[in-house]
Amino acid sequence: MATRSRYLLHRVLAGVRAHTVCCHSSTLTPSQGRLLQRPPLRHLSCSLSLSRSNSTTTGPSSLSFRSHTCGELRTHHVGEKVTLCGWVQYLRQDLFVILRDFSGLTQVLIPQEDSAGHLKAVLCDLTAESVVKVTGTVRPRPAGQENKAMPTGDIEILAESVEVLNVCQKLPFEIKDFVKKSESLRMQYRYLDLRSSQMQQNLRLRSELVMKMREYLCKVHGFVDVETPTLFKRTPGGAKEFVVPSREPGRFYSLPQSPQQFKQLLMVAGVDRYFQMARCYRDEGSKPDRQPEFTQVDIEMSFVDQAGIMSLVEGLIQSSWPAEKGPINVPFQTMTYEEAMRDYGVDKPDTRFSMKLMDLSDLFSSTDVEFLRSVLSQPEGSVQAVCVPSGAKLLAGKDLETLKQTAKTQFDQELSVVLVKADGTLKSPLKKLLSASTTEELLQRTAANPGDLLLIAAGSLHSVRPLLGNLRLQCAQLLESCGLSVRDPSAFHFLWVVDFPLFLPKENEPEQLESAHHPFTAPLPEDTQLLYTEPHKVRGQHYDLVLNGCEIGGGSIRIHKASEQLHVLKNILKEDPSLLSHLLQALDFGAPPHGGIALGLDRLVSILVGASSIRDVIAFPKSFRGHDLMSCAPDFVSEEDLKSYHISVKWPTEQEGGGEEGK
Repeated sequence: MATRSRYLLHRVLAGVRAHTVCCHSSTLTPSQGRLLQRPPLRHLSCSLSLSRSNSTTTGPSSLSFRSHTCGELRTHHVGEKVTLCGWVQYLRQDLFVILRDFSGLTQVLIPQEDSAGHLKAVLCDLTAESVVKVTGTVRPRPAGQENKAMPTGDIEILAESVEVLNVCQKLPFEIKDFVKKSESLRMQYRYLDLRSSQMQQNLRLRSELVMKMREYLCKVHGFVDVETPTLFKRTPGGAKEFVVPSREPGRFYSLPQSPQQFKQLLMVAGVDRYFQMARCYRDEGSKPDRQPEFTQVDIEMSFVDQAGIMSLVEGLIQSSWPAEKGPINVPFQTMTYEEAMRDYGVDKPDTRFSMKLMDLSDLFSSTDVEFLRSVLSQPEGSVQAVCVPSGAKLLAGKDLETLKQTAKTQFDQELSVVLVKADGTLKSPLKKLLSASTTEELLQRTAANPGDLLLIAAGSLHSVRPLLGNLRLQCAQLLESCGLSVRDPSAFHFLWVVDFPLFLPKENEPEQLESAHHPFTAPLPEDTQLLYTEPHKVRGQHYDLVLNGCEIGGGSIRIHKASEQLHVLKNILKEDPSLLSHLLQALDFGAPPHGGIALGLDRLVSILVGASSIRDVIAFPKSFRGHDLMSCAPDFVSEEDLKSYHISVKWPTEQEGGGEEGK
């Protein structure tokens, strides 16, 4: 059997190597042939006497055909004989081949002597993205021909031999960062898109970040890396989950939204400090910062409070932060949920710029403006404003209409737009309704200058704040499109948001409550008794980490007593406790106080590299509609294959909006 296996392996390798072309320059040694020839085959055996590579034993070129990478050669390598492997970026004037690998580019000089005719012919016939192995001598570029924009721009390789390892056929797009490709084309040919230098840098920065995080958690704080199951059962509340059929009729697994229950059970088990780079799944549509499958840095600790988790995460990020991004200072700024909503209108504020919300309710409390007076007479009625610096001067009429349309369509609110003209007077339908004294006080309270724009909204506090919070961000984008610098793209502003409400009214059933975070979050100690009397007033031990206006992490101290957890599930959330009977039982068997956090790795890396979407930091992401355009997943399964799972497909009719969904 072993003899037959070796024979088959020999035949396969022979077939692969039959496509390899090798050529040497006759200017090297008399013994080297000038004709294209197939290299001799290495005969494999099961003994340990296989021939070894002459490459270095460590580093990026260890154990490979090459001696160096394409991006590492410098002037101190001049005179060395080197071997490079990579892809042909392009040919220039039949004089140079630009060779590329993950590390960068190197210029390979094509010999022009008649004696190297065959070598020249092979090099000049190469197509872009063909894979080659080039051996040659490093030499300095002629004076005046250096390329300072290229790390290897002071040297070049005089080619002495070349092996064409694979010839590339016509590509669907060029592998160059400046060539614009549609996202769908990039997803369809993701393995080609990943060859670009930007994508290579993104993946390598992500890898380095994860490695440093592992070292910090394991070596500095004694955490244990534990893998948890992917096949689980449905969790009450939260996002929609993917279901996986089993061979037992009517029984399904669920893919976990996070390892939340498992990491709590590990604390009950006495593991004490757990983490993993966890794959998580949510059956939701994709957004620029969201995918159906994603990765989070999942952490849980026993015998810890909120301050301990926050200090751990600050140290984790500081220790793994790329040096080239500049230092970050700890501790991070902390803000309560109420402060965030009051000043920014959102619970994940971008603190790189001001433009804070202002409460003008008292200013208009005795107003003659009927609609304002009507609003302020209602419970929680409020008048709020945002001052947009230079907004009146820079934003066009269509921009102002866009802001009004956003208020109307997304928030069902009316928006009053007030422009402060160069002479300090107002341009707005409100102008004739305001007295001179009210107008003067309005300008003073908002610190509005000539050329500024005021956005004023009146309504329920819980609707007006989110509206202006959204418009604040929209105005920042509009001002930046006009050339004004509002948010520094090189700045990284971390922020903790704490003291969230533990429960919120359900959107469709306001009389019912749902968890603001998840049902396992513990209340603040001083609010614990309110769980049994006024649960809507309870604040939770929940903390979010925000970076430049994006939530990159969220966690909490957990409920560790079974009776309290049962009350939350059964009496407040109206969930079936039997779905979590295993967890409730575990909490009754001596669960320690514990808490944790999950950091969104994809979001963190995308902000670090300045990517507009997390798809640019994931090797094989899903499309905006949750499809894998490369393999055409999800795919159809035959009725025969579905039989063993006791499943049949009910196809939607045209009236139900059927038809094949586009990509």
